[in-house]
Amino acid sequence: MSAVLVLAGLYHLAFAVGTDAWPHQWLGWSGIAPLNHPLTWRVCGLVSGALGVGFLVAARRPVRHWPLLLAGLVKFVLALAVGVTAVAVGELPWRTLCWLAFDDLLWLPPFAAMLWAAMQAHVGQPPTRSVPLTIAEAAATYQLSDGETLAEASRGQTLVLVFLRHFGCTFTRQLLRGLQQLESEASRRGARLVLVHMLQRGRETEYLGAQSSVARIADPRCELYGAFGLGKGGFLELLGPVVWIRGFAAFVSGCGVGHLAGDGLQMPGAFLFRDGRVLAAQIARNAAELPDLPALFEADA
Repeated sequence: MSAVLVLAGLYHLAFAVGTDAWPHQWLGWSGIAPLNHPLTWRVCGLVSGALGVGFLVAARRPVRHWPLLLAGLVKFVLALAVGVTAVAVGELPWRTLCWLAFDDLLWLPPFAAMLWAAMQAHVGQPPTRSVPLTIAEAAATYQLSDGETLAEASRGQTLVLVFLRHFGCTFTRQLLRGLQQLESEASRRGARLVLVHMLQRGRETEYLGAQSSVARIADPRCELYGAFGLGKGGFLELLGPVVWIRGFAAFVSGCGVGHLAGDGLQMPGAFLFRDGRVLAAQIARNAAELPDLPALFEADA
């Protein structure tokens, strides 16, 4: 990571020097007509130089300086989007694509990979066990908010276990807005809704508010998640196009985004659980996927 950032920093500094010293020469290589005001191109060079300095600073501790990685990634994405669009509509010559490929596309994959690594380091939690608990072991260990173990609560009664992402996630906030409907659907089918979260026991009430009467299980070490087969999400599962689209829709509908309250990489899911065994499962394919209780009960039919 450090080597890539040093190379990126030196390249952007060289670009800044070149554009400020010989602005028309750089444009000529790209097949772009000289600007009437070279100062515009020189300002672009200064922005590139600022990024170069930032990359060199980030090279010392890449994970800690993740905002600089994000700034670079945003720059590469925007430059590619604007440049390709300009070429497509005929505002820039096709030769410009070669320059964009070297100036932005080349850096996009390594910066995305570095930012993902930094995200994993900041928002993820390392596993506490080399061998995950079995469902039977976890059910006998973890307790509901009323003091019953999961195994005891499931005797003769179907539980709808809804494993949440962290409470600051916009999709968790979206789910909590519809929690009353989830509880009503579970009750209508003769089942009991149980939420599984990643905070210390009792801390979830500040997020649930008036809905704190719903049964809950605290799993700050994500051992229960692991026992039920729910792992950490990958890049596409957490930051893929579907997640961005659904996340934007949830955000503008008023769900918002909160601070990280749990493992930011943990994936959610929903299960029907009775007498110590799983009757049906919905393991989320991406972070945006919410429980579908009618489909979950139909899978058990």
